[in-house]
Amino acid sequence: MLKQYETTVIVTPVLTDAELKQLISGYIDLLKNNGAEIVHEDFWGMRQLAYPIKKKTSGFYYAVEFKAENDVIDKLELAFRRDENILRFLSVKLDKFVAEFNDKKRNGLIGKKRKDSKSAETEKA
Repeated sequence: MLKQYETTVIVTPVLTDAELKQLISGYIDLLKNNGAEIVHEDFWGMRQLAYPIKKKTSGFYYAVEFKAENDVIDKLELAFRRDENILRFLSVKLDKFVAEFNDKKRNGLIGKKRKDSKSAETEKA
């Protein structure tokens, strides 16, 4: 049975845009080749780190939500550990409530978009 996961990765800031896209697409291909279904990808851009990691004070943040078997996580995290361009990573298993919440948020049913539409409706009345 496929379980839903979310992995967030911090990539070193010294890569060019082309190198970063190639690195991320390699990991997405790794997931797909191991039977994972990509639900959502989110590039957060370069952010300041709270503390230096490997003498870097900033990094590119990237999050991917996917459905996969348990063994895919082990393969993905092993690849992250071997890659010197990955500063940190975190993989979490999402339960059905979080997966549903994320889906609603992406569709604009929860969050800022919904609040904006409610305030617009209130102003019209």
